[in-house]
Amino acid sequence: MENLMLYLCLSLITFISVSTFLGRPSINLPPSPPFSLPIIGHLYLLKRPIHQTLQKLSKKYGHVFSLRLGSQLVVVVSSPSAVKECFTVNDVILANRPLSNITKHLTYNNTIFSASPYGDYWRDLRRISIIEIFSATRLNMFLEIRKDEIKHLLGKLCGISSDGFARVEMGSLFSELSSNIVMRMVMGKRFYGEDVMDVEQAREFRDIVKQVMENCGTYNSRSFIPLFMRRG
Repeated sequence: MENLMLYLCLSLITFISVSTFLGRPSINLPPSPPFSLPIIGHLYLLKRPIHQTLQKLSKKYGHVFSLRLGSQLVVVVSSPSAVKECFTVNDVILANRPLSNITKHLTYNNTIFSASPYGDYWRDLRRISIIEIFSATRLNMFLEIRKDEIKHLLGKLCGISSDGFARVEMGSLFSELSSNIVMRMVMGKRFYGEDVMDVEQAREFRDIVKQVMENCGTYNSRSFIPLFMRRG
């Protein structure tokens, strides 16, 4: 029994040592925290809120430093000059986004414009979007929708203040305005506010949008660990 435990300990030590050695990249990378665990890398360092954790690491390792998050190498940039260089000089090199299970299932296997890898397919999508969606001619076709939604917002504000001065939270109203403009342009109906045609359908739609935004906008460590990254 003692020999078995000894062999298990030696095997574990050997596995950790080999994994750490093989995990070291051969390229010249920015400074990085010295201790990277097997499989999870530096994920153990990331505490909520994430932006404050990255700020503390930036103060220690500089405005440009690297982290090993599971199987993915990440370079964190917090210097304005370095960020400018990333989005100007090296914009093509840094054009791709890391793939994840979330984007795979929500963007039809990363085939939509905002999630697809940079290349010929992405450039075709960009050209189609510019011509068919974001061109001045196409946007002018929906001018009446924008006017109608703005009138609707002004009428709502007048109703709120009809009995005197009233405090209004404009952030939610502007969000409702922009959402209804987009949805009327895409689907021809309103989904936000009180004046909706199908209340149950609108509620279900808003719940789906909320879930999508919560999953896409949050940090999920499982996306960085190979065990949980299923390739389709």
